[in-house]
Amino acid sequence: MANVGIFELKKEGNIGVVTINVPGQPMNTWTEDAISAFLSLLDDLENASDLKGVVFISGKTGNFHAGADLNMLNKMTGKEDTAKGLDIFHSAFKRLEALGFPTMAAIEGHCLGGGMEFALACTARIAKDSRLTQIGLPECSLGIFPGAGGTQRLPRLIGMAAIEPILRGTILPAVEAQKIGIIDRLVTEHEDLSAEAKKFLEEIISGKQVIERPAHDFTPIDAVAEMARQGVLKTTRGRVIPGPMLAIKSMQDGLKVSLAEGLEIEKNNFVEAVLSNQAKGSIHTFFLKTMSDKPRSLMSKGFQPTPIKKVAILGFGTMGRGIAIDVLRGTQIPVVVKDVAQALEPGKAFVKKILDGMAQKNKLKAPVDDLMNRLIVTSEYGDEFKDVNLVIEAVFEDIKIKEQVYGEICKTVSDTCIIATNTSSIPMDSMAAFVTGPERFAGLHFFSPVWMMQLVEIVRGAKTSQETVDNLLNFVDNIRKRPVICRDNPGFVVNAVLFPYFLSAMEFLEAGNTIEEIDKAFVQFGMPVGPIRLTDEVGIDVCFNVLKGRGLRQDTLRNLVEAGRLGLKKSGKGFFLADGTVDPDVLSLIPRKAEQKATDEEMQSKVLTHMITVGKDLLDRSIVDDPRMIDLGMIWGTGFPADRGGPLKWGDLTGLSKELFGKTFYGA
Repeated sequence: MANVGIFELKKEGNIGVVTINVPGQPMNTWTEDAISAFLSLLDDLENASDLKGVVFISGKTGNFHAGADLNMLNKMTGKEDTAKGLDIFHSAFKRLEALGFPTMAAIEGHCLGGGMEFALACTARIAKDSRLTQIGLPECSLGIFPGAGGTQRLPRLIGMAAIEPILRGTILPAVEAQKIGIIDRLVTEHEDLSAEAKKFLEEIISGKQVIERPAHDFTPIDAVAEMARQGVLKTTRGRVIPGPMLAIKSMQDGLKVSLAEGLEIEKNNFVEAVLSNQAKGSIHTFFLKTMSDKPRSLMSKGFQPTPIKKVAILGFGTMGRGIAIDVLRGTQIPVVVKDVAQALEPGKAFVKKILDGMAQKNKLKAPVDDLMNRLIVTSEYGDEFKDVNLVIEAVFEDIKIKEQVYGEICKTVSDTCIIATNTSSIPMDSMAAFVTGPERFAGLHFFSPVWMMQLVEIVRGAKTSQETVDNLLNFVDNIRKRPVICRDNPGFVVNAVLFPYFLSAMEFLEAGNTIEEIDKAFVQFGMPVGPIRLTDEVGIDVCFNVLKGRGLRQDTLRNLVEAGRLGLKKSGKGFFLADGTVDPDVLSLIPRKAEQKATDEEMQSKVLTHMITVGKDLLDRSIVDDPRMIDLGMIWGTGFPADRGGPLKWGDLTGLSKELFGKTFYGA
């Protein structure tokens, strides 16, 4: 028996069983120690004259191998060192393929990225048909692409059908992976994977089972690659993101030559992709996602949350309805909604309509009727409020109305009930004065439409307790939202950073750029819609009132509001016509100042400069304690392009942060 730690080899007769177990990690990944241990294992296997085959299996439940350690990839900076690092993987997998006996990957749980590329270098693959088993090459979704043989070995295994899942980063269950030829044999969830893998391997050794791999015709690869390229550009709306484009190039060029030559092509392209700013930004976004996937992890260490047993929502308008939908589908707790009598039935009908749509798409864990049975609507403060331990206020943005509502609710619920406001514009501390026990009062700012937007801002007032914040993090986890934690501030975080997007757009417009030019510049940057279309959709009057509230004059917005143009959806008139084109009648309402048209790059740079300047101010004033909160909020709250990692990360990557402030936000 040879013991190489992370890769532990035990011999059972003439069969070797290698157990993979990276210590101290929930998943097996290619850490530096793991790579070293694998190379040591290969030395042993190449010298093991008594072995006739080897099975690789994980020592971790639910995880075969999750691939590369993204921290290692993120630290890659030089072409030469990156290429050398990749050579180690290519060399190791070539050695694995060249062993004088068959090898078997026994897969249960995650087999992803560099873990799948390891499995592809084995002679055959057996997998457990379990809900935990997930197989795929997700690298393109991280701004890179499979660089340890994936773009060469997978197409050679299953043909050009490999191109789409590589570009989409598709994760397959074991059954689907078998159907397309990645997995050679399945075992049921209750069978012993190790025993079945050894049995399968012995069949291959004895010749009872012959693994035949079909030869694939790659002569149409140029045409297929061009179609794939156009498909990617359609998805990215014309933006060239290095990862997927270089993945296509690797397959197009590499499948015309030998595997060894193809791997060299893949390596050179991967170096270019992984060193790109888009890859660094995408990996940063992945870490933001991982952090915000589990809001409970952001609670104070050792905190035990108070279980939320019943939620009350005050107001059954757009936001109240959306919040009710999220609580009903995300939890099993009752929801009480209070509003005037005439708002109740339309509100219930809307909630049911949205839930019915979710049910049709299999997005609900329970029947709609069961969810609706947990919804209690009322126009009075009755006994149904006695056991409520979280109230979310979502009434009109009028401080007088809020004062009345808080006075009423504080007399109705217990002294320990958390009271949260969904306000987007009224200062927290001005409302806290209306709440008895202001330490239990905080902001819980949702984004619209609530059931589609993943983000929520948890806003701490001057007297909000840490216990209240922690309990709200627990609630946010229950309804599967991503939290931004901040202190009170006009616009909180997301709207404060987004503010320059709207204001600068009007400045560009008045300086001579057309509406089409301005929106195109920011769609090309990666925003889901341009700032002028977004202004129209949000409500021109809303944007105007925000500026007015800050004491700022904006003539274009004022002219449109005075003309009754509040937005196409809101009043039937705005910047655009129903067919999506600019309404020519709006042009006369735009005051032209000194002609100073900006290029796309100048517009993008100016807005990003404003955004990160606001971000630095939020950090300097301790509105947020962590730059990740700003980037998280902008990606999931506004659609800031994920491959740029958020405005602060993009400022770091492009050098703008250092140019403006002499340092980066992330200390690198």
